[in-house]
Amino acid sequence: MTRPLFEVADIIRAHGNSFIEKNRSWLTWLQLRVLIAIEHCRTAALGGHLDRCCRCGYEATSFNSCRSRHCPKCQTNARNKWLAERSKELLPVRYVHVVFTIPHELSWLALHNKKVVYDLLFRSSAATLLEIAADPSILEPRSVSSVCSTPGDRIFS
Repeated sequence: MTRPLFEVADIIRAHGNSFIEKNRSWLTWLQLRVLIAIEHCRTAALGGHLDRCCRCGYEATSFNSCRSRHCPKCQTNARNKWLAERSKELLPVRYVHVVFTIPHELSWLALHNKKVVYDLLFRSSAATLLEIAADPSILEPRSVSSVCSTPGDRIFS
């Protein structure tokens, strides 16, 4: 597998410190930890080990990974395995993926009133989908699954 021209870690190494300095007032400890983990992932900072081919004796140094669930390099294999397993569970029907978002201007409101804002988002998105699904010429599927995806771990904490 060839290495991409740029990786997230390259960007963090190049610009992470200035980003942290400019935004420290709102960055959480978890976000800082993730940035540091990705920056150090598969570098000497996390240590490493020597791999040796038992046939030809070729040696190569492999640096340890951060194993952060937020690291794109560490989670690629896990994500691919998870997707393959979920694909086996899909029903043989047509799926439609729809994303409802909150305007950026309201993100501060959602941050401070999570339960109210996300409840409104779920109710209004469900009502919209049910209205559209009522017209068979527009949308075939007749069931809806809603998932809330947020940048944080604990939406209602």
